[in-house]
Parts: sequence; C-alpha cells; structure tokens
Amino acid sequence: MRGERLATLQLMPTTYERLRADIITAMKARDPATATALRTMDAAIQRAAMDTSKPIDEALTMATFRKAVKNLTDARTEFEKGGRADLVALNTAEIAILEKFLPAGLDPAKLEALVLEVLAATGATSKKEMGKVIGALKQRPEAGLIDFGAASKVIQAKLP
Repeated sequence: MRGERLATLQLMPTTYERLRADIITAMKARDPATATALRTMDAAIQRAAMDTSKPIDEALTMATFRKAVKNLTDARTEFEKGGRADLVALNTAEIAILEKFLPAGLDPAKLEALVLEVLAATGATSKKEMGKVIGALKQRPEAGLIDFGAASKVIQAKLP
C-alpha cells in the first residue's frame, strides 16, 4: 500500500517540474516566445529560492508565478496608457503563457464569503485592522487561490 501511494505521488509532477518540461517542449517546437517566457520564470524562481535561502517548493513557485503575472499586468496597463500596442500584445501573450500554471482563483462570491468569515473571526472593525485580516487570510488553506488585491478591495468595502 505504502509503495503504491509513493508511486502515485511521484507521478504527479510539481509545477516547477512542469515548467522545466514545458521549456524543453517549447524549445523542440521552436517556439521562441514561449521558451523565453518560461526560461525567464525558471530564472525568477531560482533567484527567489536563492534570495530566501529556501528550496524550490510549490509555495515559492506559485508566489513567483503570481508576482510575475501581476508585474506583467501592471506593465501592460502602463503600455496601454502609452499607446504601445506592440508591447501590450507581447505582455498579453506572456501573461497567457504563465497563467496556464496558476490554479483558478476564487470567484467573487466565494471571496466575499471568505472575507466575511475572516472579519468575524478576527473581530476587525476598522480599516486600521486590514493588516490583521489580510494576515488571517494568508493563513487559510485557500490562500493559494486568493487574489489579495481583490480581497483588499472587498475588505475596504466591508470596513468603515
């Protein structure tokens, strides 16, 4: 039984292992845009691991992917303001490549219900206590699915 369980766990590749495999696939397919985007992510994950002196695990990988997508989204907004349609298209394509590795987030109704639950649990009554609420959200099992920018807006709307 135990050997079977270990074998099943080893069959499921981590997100980082999928990333590395997809780099090779993109290179073999001669897809330079995908290969470059994925190689950049690989380097960012390795750099984050070195900076934090932690091994590459699922949490570090997901956090790095989210940060990269957020940075690209912010850059795309700036490119749109500057009228750079070529760079908007490049960023949109790169975001699409990276988002394939991220799990689907919580829908707005579930996010609002989770925020209300955490507000009740923490007893927060003002916007000054947002840090406490965000900290409690980060401790939840669903933390990997939460868009904390959206959560922050919901919390601000709920607190006076």
